[in-house]
Amino acid sequence: MHFSKSLRSSAHCLPSPDGNHIATLFSSVVNIRAVRPLDVVNVIKLPEDFTGPVLTFKWSPSSRLLLVATADHIRVVSALDSSFNAAIRNPVSLGTKPAYVGFGASDSEVCVISPFGLKFALFDLVSSKATEVASPKFFSPSTACTCFSFRPQSRHLALLTRVAGKDMISIHGFPGRELQKSWASDTIDAHGLAWSPDGRWLVVWDSPAQGHKVLFYTSDGHIFKTWSGPANPPLRDRDYTVGAGVKLVQFSADSRYLAVGDCSRSLCILNMASVNEALRLQHPTSLVPLDTSQVWQEQIGISQTGPSIHTFIRTSQVISPTPRPPDSSNADTLAGCVFIAFDPSSALVVTRLEDSPSTAWIWDSQVAELRAVLLFHGDIRSLSWHPTILETLLIKCEGDQYNGVVFVWDPLSEGPRSVDFAQHFPGAKSSGNARALWLGHDVSSPPAIFLSDARNYVLASLAESDQSSPWGDQASPNPSTTGRREESPLELVPASETGQKTQDLEQDEEDSVLEDTFVYKR
Repeated sequence: MHFSKSLRSSAHCLPSPDGNHIATLFSSVVNIRAVRPLDVVNVIKLPEDFTGPVLTFKWSPSSRLLLVATADHIRVVSALDSSFNAAIRNPVSLGTKPAYVGFGASDSEVCVISPFGLKFALFDLVSSKATEVASPKFFSPSTACTCFSFRPQSRHLALLTRVAGKDMISIHGFPGRELQKSWASDTIDAHGLAWSPDGRWLVVWDSPAQGHKVLFYTSDGHIFKTWSGPANPPLRDRDYTVGAGVKLVQFSADSRYLAVGDCSRSLCILNMASVNEALRLQHPTSLVPLDTSQVWQEQIGISQTGPSIHTFIRTSQVISPTPRPPDSSNADTLAGCVFIAFDPSSALVVTRLEDSPSTAWIWDSQVAELRAVLLFHGDIRSLSWHPTILETLLIKCEGDQYNGVVFVWDPLSEGPRSVDFAQHFPGAKSSGNARALWLGHDVSSPPAIFLSDARNYVLASLAESDQSSPWGDQASPNPSTTGRREESPLELVPASETGQKTQDLEQDEEDSVLEDTFVYKR
């Protein structure tokens, strides 16, 4: 395994979708650093009137542009040069802030949802035109993105609105966003909508309070089928039809399956070829280890001179997942599946239940069998499959004992393998709010991880120890000893353009190091 040196970060620091660059937003500038090698390639100075808390900081899907948004100012700039620069002022009413700001179906389109559900606006940055639709169904920061979806390939917009107490669905063309079709949805209180990855189906589901109802529309808005839950539920779910309904849905990457989670311990997998229930996954209350089902339990060792040691043992006895501590204030809501994700091959699906937040369940979606259960001591904060390397899962947990530690699992490993970033941070310690993300989509190279704690970030490549480090073997030289000046955050032109080596906002500490205690098995 190869770690990079520790680099200066902030609360807004993100790798590009293609994994080639990392953007870091400071008070008045954005630094763009190339991943290989770790040099600053551009410094973007923000306007003097660009003030206030930053609400959104995002890369465009193509990794070409960056979006920075405050309550009354949105800026979209080219990441690597000055070829593109656009500004949107006062996108919502004065004195308020947008509920959502993000890129649309292309790099030149920005979506803004106003607070209180006043309007959904699309800004075309090339033509400087805006399209507004009144009354988007959801307008809180946590749910706003569930009321719209862009169709793959054709980039049509499907938007869910609420007018006169009725759910409405509208389809808008690209790029002009003219209204092409609108109809009243056959729902009482729609909970969200989404296009399938192949663009064949538009799926709309009703809120859990309205039972189990998922509607399947064709791309031109005609209803094809309504799914109302399993036709013959088992005896243990005899009250299935009168219980709380659909909480979330998730398509597989190849559009073959749709997973539907509700407030029970089961998960329904629908076959999209016939839009019928194909499989049902039932999370057991007691785990019985089998040859085909591995149960891995975390063991934390306390070291007097170093960090905690995280290992996993394969249990051979029946064991139950650790339940969430009882809380009388929300005891009735702590049930059901709260996370579902298919891996890129659609062969595996990982789930997490509300009442056992420290357990990850990994299923074989082809035969509805439990392949692995990962039991942690702390609650799981995030689960993410590598976007291109199959069956490789990244896990981040909460708690002081997990500061700077992430886990990687794949079917060939002997349980989750820990990756300790903390020893590569200044002071050999990271803060507890660190974020862990996969770095890039390159299937030809070993997977890499980005971890940032809002003050510093470190990259880790899961390459075998005998391979060369992708980050470079030497840290940037000290400007005080080489006679080269340090990059100033207030300069628009990197120092490298003047024949001198570009540095970060402050001197980077620590050389890249080689860790040979972890070998990526693939």
